[in-house]
Amino acid sequence: MLTPPLDHAAIARLVPHQGGMCLLDRALDWNAERITCEAVAHAAPDNPLRRDGMLPAVCGLEFALQAMALHGALIAAAPQPAGFVSSLREVQLGAARLDTVPGRLRITAEALIAEARGFIYRFEVTGGGAVLLSGQAAVILPEPAA
Repeated sequence: MLTPPLDHAAIARLVPHQGGMCLLDRALDWNAERITCEAVAHAAPDNPLRRDGMLPAVCGLEFALQAMALHGALIAAAPQPAGFVSSLREVQLGAARLDTVPGRLRITAEALIAEARGFIYRFEVTGGGAVLLSGQAAVILPEPAA
């Protein structure tokens, strides 16, 4: 049983995102319904999601999706397979870009529905004293290989 906080290396062992695409630095706390994580990858000049020298705020979706994957792995006590985003709802952007946000991002995800092959989460990405991105995501997991 893992206990908080988890560092980047522990997170990378549980999510399907590896190398520079593993964006979360720490999992601060979690329970059966919710997880809170932190990240500093938004400020990294070599962030793989940067385009034209900037990191658009919509890329916060990837931070939130990784928090959801980590939550699923922690609840299942097993690494999470890559899933497929089936819907995004009520997504609101509170900023134009993430790379100019000072300090750490805080990512929270709350499971509204959790089933064997899919999840629905509410999420929020905050930083610099503001809500940068929020919304709801549904993720479908593939059938296990035979």
